[in-house]
Amino acid sequence: MRGVLVRDWTEFEALTLDDDCPTPPLGPREVRISTRAAGVSFATSLVVAGKYQRRPPLPFVPGTEVAGVVIETGSECERVSVGERVIAVLDWGGLAEEAVAKEVNVFVLPDALPFHLAVCFTNSYMTSYAALTWPHLLRLAAGDVVLIHGAAGGVGLAAVEISKVLGATVIATVGSEAKREIVEQHGADHMINYSVSGFRDRVLELTGGLGANVIYDPVGGAVFAESLRCIAPEGRIMPVGFAGGTIQQIPANILLVKNITVCGFNFGYYVGWSPRDVREVYAPRLHENMGQLFAWHAEGRLNPRVSHTFPLERFQEAMAVVLSRQSTGRVALVMGDDTQ
Repeated sequence: MRGVLVRDWTEFEALTLDDDCPTPPLGPREVRISTRAAGVSFATSLVVAGKYQRRPPLPFVPGTEVAGVVIETGSECERVSVGERVIAVLDWGGLAEEAVAKEVNVFVLPDALPFHLAVCFTNSYMTSYAALTWPHLLRLAAGDVVLIHGAAGGVGLAAVEISKVLGATVIATVGSEAKREIVEQHGADHMINYSVSGFRDRVLELTGGLGANVIYDPVGGAVFAESLRCIAPEGRIMPVGFAGGTIQQIPANILLVKNITVCGFNFGYYVGWSPRDVREVYAPRLHENMGQLFAWHAEGRLNPRVSHTFPLERFQEAMAVVLSRQSTGRVALVMGDDTQ
């Protein structure tokens, strides 16, 4: 099969498409998927370079999310059948024509959801939904004001839409006027272009001086530091990633004075990307959450955005769009004659 094979830790730009990529073996509780779409993300470039918190065994095919059709199931599989349209969270293996996933990490797709849009759900929507609603995390409630940074990105746009469904007022920060318009189309109440000016004063103005109850931050660095200066007392703030390139140091004195809660969240922990594999323990919650997300999509309340699609052989172009921050929502590789 064709796929992107990583033989040694390297920069993403050094990878090539391999026409004779080894087909992954199938375990008794695993599902083989004919890939029709695969997500491309910044994290993928870190994994390839060996800079991510988890290193797959070499050689490996990168990519942690696919949508496609089940073509084979292991002897102990019970939930998924051959021929079903699915999305899956993978340990690795997404950037190839076939992928193997643990059955517990596979979700059957609604018929109306196209493959290339479905890749938004496994990581972007599920990450944002869990971050915003799980009781030990941000606990966003109707009437809260939520500040969402990097709002035109994959998890950012998902967070905007889910926050509106939950009844919150959304303040979104973006890096350009074009992205500002897209975030507004997805439901944000107020947009701030932080490339023009900071956001602290505007957030305080919009909230009558109180600040945001909840802050969702995939950017990090200076953005996180400024966020602490426009968060409401007893507010909750979550670092979701460090797309800005700098990992912030959190000043404990500000947390103490304002009674702030900082929530750490790594979605990968719940789907097997950690030394302790707890995916079976959390599977009922994740499947319930995905069902809710699919229901909201069917009602027209979630509108996943994939700004760019590329065929598998143009995987380098896909990653270049991601790394240059040209994308909004997600970027996907599409495969097969019928990607819908």
